[in-house]
Amino acid sequence: MASEAERTFHRFAVFGESSSSSKEITNKNFSKLCKDCDIMDGKAVTSTDVDIVFSKVKAKNARTINFQQFQEAMKELGQKRFKGKNPDEALQGVFKLMEGKDPATTGVTKSTTVGGVDRLTDTSKYTGTHKERFDESGKGKGIEGREETTDNSGYVSGYKGAGTYDKKNQ
Repeated sequence: MASEAERTFHRFAVFGESSSSSKEITNKNFSKLCKDCDIMDGKAVTSTDVDIVFSKVKAKNARTINFQQFQEAMKELGQKRFKGKNPDEALQGVFKLMEGKDPATTGVTKSTTVGGVDRLTDTSKYTGTHKERFDESGKGKGIEGREETTDNSGYVSGYKGAGTYDKKNQ
């Protein structure tokens, strides 16, 4: 049974830790293991209890615990979770809760569906000034669609006889 608990320990140790060798588990993943395996029930064992036990079993300046320290932590949490049982029975009860469990990814942000994107990028539904930026096929006009181009011909704006000067002098 300890081997199944060890496999669960390794699965949680590498969860979300790309640099982890699965030999040691961080406090974050230890808390996740306790929560996902229903060791932390919110009444007898709370997240505070889990953090305190983790700090108690780890070395002074370490940030992780190995499997042996993990077993000590589970023994302490087991006594809190299964009151009235001796430490070995409590440990076996905790290991039974851990059997076959994997890190859960519920509540993780999913990618959005395409429906909203299609609606927002349909240029045929654009109105006002945004409509001017695209031609009938939906292709962007580029700079002509974004800003009014100035007439640099030298004539005053609104002058009707633009381009007729050379024709009059000949």
